[in-house]
Amino acid sequence: MRLVLAVTGASGVTLAKRFVELLPEDISLHLIASKNALEVERFEERDITLYDRTDIAATVSSGSFRADAYAVIPCSMNSLAKIAHGIADTLPTRIGAVALKERRPLLLAPREMPFSAIALENMLKLSRLGVTIAPPIPGYYAEHETLEEMERFIVGKWFDILGIEHTLFKRWEKRE
Repeated sequence: MRLVLAVTGASGVTLAKRFVELLPEDISLHLIASKNALEVERFEERDITLYDRTDIAATVSSGSFRADAYAVIPCSMNSLAKIAHGIADTLPTRIGAVALKERRPLLLAPREMPFSAIALENMLKLSRLGVTIAPPIPGYYAEHETLEEMERFIVGKWFDILGIEHTLFKRWEKRE
């Protein structure tokens, strides 16, 4: 599988790092990170093709790149708004536009709350276009005991959405 991952903004970048750490090794990862994100965390644990967020002519910016899925984790409200309105002025927003035009899976993980009415309208618009809006919300029913378990649950939910097999959390079983 070929996955294009954009990291927008520095807030929440630790979850993006966790996503990368837990990603199966057989996934070909193409990473776009903002300067702020790279300053906060380094993504050096695995083989990654790294792109500059200003390089809108990068190979991943083309529909002919044939990525299997796209994700923006975390997704700033600025990036979300631009994707919702077809503004492709950075590589992260360009991959959003490409995913939409090519009708490929796109996951956006908005990182700021509370959500304004404008942000909610943008999320609704994108959802109606087939984008999955998946903020990092813990499933309290999973009864996490540690922050790491909660992170594994959130990343596992994102993997489910993107079609990535995993065993990051225990799945629901009917209790007898």
